[in-house]
Amino acid sequence: MIGFKRYIFLIVMALCSACQQNEKARTIPVDDFFKSQDKIAYRLSPDGKYLSYLKLQGTEQNIYIEDIATGAGKNVTSLGDKRIVFYFWVSNNELIYYKEVDAAKSQSDVFIIDKNGGHQRQLLSSDKSRLKVLDDQLIDNKYLLVSSNKRDSTVFDVYRLNVRNGNMEMAARNPGNIVDWRTDADGKLRLAMSSDGVNTTILYRNQESEAFRPVLTSNFKDTFRPIAFSHSKPNIIYAISNVNRDKSALVEFDCNTGKELKNMYCNDTLNITDAQYSRKKQKMSFVVFETWKKEKHFLNDSVKLFYDNLDKLLPKTETRIFDKDNAENVFILRSFTDRNPGSYYLYFANTGQLRKLSDFNSSIHEAEMCEMKPVSFTSRDGLTIHGYLTLPLHQKAEHLPVVVLPHDGPGDRNLWGYNPEVQFLANRGYAVFQINYRGSSGYGKKFVAAGFKEWGGKIQDDIYDGVQWLISRNIADPKRVGIYGTGFGGFIALNGLYLNQGTYACAASNAGVINLFTYLKSIPPYQKPNLQMFYEIIGNPLTEVDRMRQASPLFQTDKFNAPVFVAQNIKDPGNNSGETIQFVKNLKKRGISVTYLENEGDTIFGKNQESRRKFYTTLEEFLNINLKRK
Repeated sequence: MIGFKRYIFLIVMALCSACQQNEKARTIPVDDFFKSQDKIAYRLSPDGKYLSYLKLQGTEQNIYIEDIATGAGKNVTSLGDKRIVFYFWVSNNELIYYKEVDAAKSQSDVFIIDKNGGHQRQLLSSDKSRLKVLDDQLIDNKYLLVSSNKRDSTVFDVYRLNVRNGNMEMAARNPGNIVDWRTDADGKLRLAMSSDGVNTTILYRNQESEAFRPVLTSNFKDTFRPIAFSHSKPNIIYAISNVNRDKSALVEFDCNTGKELKNMYCNDTLNITDAQYSRKKQKMSFVVFETWKKEKHFLNDSVKLFYDNLDKLLPKTETRIFDKDNAENVFILRSFTDRNPGSYYLYFANTGQLRKLSDFNSSIHEAEMCEMKPVSFTSRDGLTIHGYLTLPLHQKAEHLPVVVLPHDGPGDRNLWGYNPEVQFLANRGYAVFQINYRGSSGYGKKFVAAGFKEWGGKIQDDIYDGVQWLISRNIADPKRVGIYGTGFGGFIALNGLYLNQGTYACAASNAGVINLFTYLKSIPPYQKPNLQMFYEIIGNPLTEVDRMRQASPLFQTDKFNAPVFVAQNIKDPGNNSGETIQFVKNLKKRGISVTYLENEGDTIFGKNQESRRKFYTTLEEFLNINLKRK
């Protein structure tokens, strides 16, 4: 009898397994993956009494304010078809916002407005200059410290902006080589970073009446990123640094001596990418390091308890803090997983209560999404290359059509979490392969430097080796491998067709770089001090002409032999539309099948739903013809 029951159990399990294999995933509409969020950019007033957000109604986006205690709220702006680029609370009663004037030129007008929608007044008008807020706390209840390139388009000076009348008084003149300015906890300008294009120097002063003096110089390959000033010791800063080490650490640094005093957290195998400082507690809270996903190491027991409580309230999810009040009692959180874009919440630390604000995308259902799994392989020259593999739902990991999805760059990386493009492609039946090729961030400075001047070289080899790794495990059908990317990811995709001929059945590029010479020319004036750094990373257009031409798809159309999809944003000031059109014409002259599409904005985050739908529908059909139907 026992044997009979076991026999029946095995049959039932076999039938369940067979049914699961035969089950087909629902084809989810394109719009569901790339839906515009109705509410974004949640913020808290400094006193924690009011919640603000940008709300989209039709094509109009405005600032809304809600009383947290009563839930009563209203919109406080009326901008028509103009977009709010950025906004923040400048006091308990006032907000400053940037109204877009010209998206292509990144020009915005700056306004201040009361939380009730009254007393709106323009502080600055767009005059071909850019404005950066250095510290969002008001000084003497009227001054805001900002940087602007209005005097000279190539450099940013520091000004005291009077939010009462819009007057700007220069606080620090840029001698021509300052690339960043930093304030202390009281909003005083105490740090600056200068660059000669290759070396970066940290400049420091004890008080604003003194001149800046150099305290540390390091190569651009090194990271030294100040996080906060110590409250008890004004000459001490906390910084993320990999100076004299491969992996970044959180260090305590003495600006008077220019010496590292203390290694607060370091691990030879982990790279610290961020850290959090508490103004209320006046101490470091935690560091963030990246393995296959972001993780925290806590430096404060009370902060660890805080996150432990969040883990109980939001189990099996990742949680990020987006904003908090000055008392560090009310927090805005976002939760997510690799299969769930997550939700926004208000969290009240004193009561431990959680209040849901909205879903990031309510059209996405976790059960229909696919798991993003970390993978690694060894490159031909012995480097360990990490990445992610997302397999389509209810399909065996055998002989699948694959879309390789290289990330943008330089210096970016893929990271575990919800990615609408990945899930969209997996839902269409593709295995999605993301590779953190050499030059990607998060693995130490040696790994980053290994990618310098390897665009079209060893970076391409890493991706090719990854594809061969997939094929060797019988996951990928070698005849149905495509590659698609955006920006430098699009550049890599196009490179792959002629540098690794026969590997890819097709390539798709969205706003992809096709000419390295043009890319370097498009670098805006205010980044000119870093131009030599770009030459070190990408190549020197004067001394390395042949190598850069060989790596630029525009000059290699005679080597293409597979279908291409090219999309470009014609309003992108860094894009040369004429070159892209010529590139497409040259491919068509050779009989290459080319799908060409123009759009007028960011296809993922832009507010033009129709443009987004058209792009992804075209991409889907292109991949369907060239991968699925083969």
